[in-house]
Amino acid sequence: MIPPLVLFDVDGTLFLTDDRLAGLALRDTLTERYRVRVPDGAISGVDHQGQTSLRIGRLVLEAAGIDHPENLADWCSEFAERYLELLAGADTNAWRPAPEAERALEQLADSGLRLALLTGNPEPMARARMERLRLARFFTPGQGAFGCESESRVELIALARSRAGNWPAAATVEIGDTRRDAASSQAAGIRSILVGEDGVTVDAIRQLLESA
Repeated sequence: MIPPLVLFDVDGTLFLTDDRLAGLALRDTLTERYRVRVPDGAISGVDHQGQTSLRIGRLVLEAAGIDHPENLADWCSEFAERYLELLAGADTNAWRPAPEAERALEQLADSGLRLALLTGNPEPMARARMERLRLARFFTPGQGAFGCESESRVELIALARSRAGNWPAAATVEIGDTRRDAASSQAAGIRSILVGEDGVTVDAIRQLLESA
């Protein structure tokens, strides 16, 4: 039997801190590239829950009056770069991972399951966050899928399965925290586990292992 490929969302699942650096980087880079006024808190003003960075960028620009923004992929790379610049000088001691994340990931890794990130974050952002939270060792470079690669989480799931060697949908599970995570998993033909306000827990992982 093929062991599950487990795809982890980041925000709200592994990472529980409201990271204002992302909002600053998004505002500054959209303003610079598209010459529009993007207010503070622009992300919270659009349907951002469970969306990819590309999609959030489009929604913020539409709210600012730009209906057909060009070169969003280039902007998304700039967004990721600006985020890393801001992060380099930031104090992240107050960042909070899901309290049981490390133990849960260790259980999965020890059980031989394959782990990857499936997140709306740009890849540099996601991996930098995992480094700061000391969870990076669980997620192999070159695997998973990220928010600058598609506006659609369904397409990201397909990409993550492809990078894992065309892993079967029936043996793929996404762990996330929003209804959009669950809906995109259903649309992609994979299983979904939704976590609560404490993010991923050992109990959720136990359920996954028992059903593997």
